[in-house]
Amino acid sequence: MSFERIVKIPKDRVAVLIGKKGKIKFEIENKCNVRINIDSESGDIIILSKAKPLFEIESLKAIEIVSAISKGFSPQRAYKLLEEEVILQIIDLKDFAGKSLNSMERIKGRIIGAKGKSRKTIEELSGAYISVYGHSVGIIGKFEEIKLAVNAITMIAKGSAHKSVYSFMQNARRKAKINKMLLWENEHH
Repeated sequence: MSFERIVKIPKDRVAVLIGKKGKIKFEIENKCNVRINIDSESGDIIILSKAKPLFEIESLKAIEIVSAISKGFSPQRAYKLLEEEVILQIIDLKDFAGKSLNSMERIKGRIIGAKGKSRKTIEELSGAYISVYGHSVGIIGKFEEIKLAVNAITMIAKGSAHKSVYSFMQNARRKAKINKMLLWENEHH
């Protein structure tokens, strides 16, 4: 019995998933022990596991990588999902913008910032990778990194000033560092 999942991706991301001369598709297949069939017309990506059912975590990682690429991440950033404890989180901006295209564009613009500055700052302060694509924001990172990035993106989407969002993030990082140090001291004394 083999594992099979269908992931739908936008047609403009199919070429990125395939890569030059099939390189990216081949890399994902090898790294995740799966076979990938691509229907370029529909954007359906069929992921078939070559592993025994007990080892299907690789197949799940393949689904996450394909999903990350479909949300605008480069394959190199999507491969971060192969690391332990690294996950993909998607925020649907329709939750903040409703059906208004103007609101959607304004929120995306605020998250990205002038010349990508806001997105880059959130990445630096959270440690997570961020991609704004379509009506969603994709985040790749460890749980704490994602939690911090989600809070920041939510605050920005709801209209908070960038400066206060960055202050919030810096304070959260400082608290996390202090908690780590205290935990380490307790374990070693």
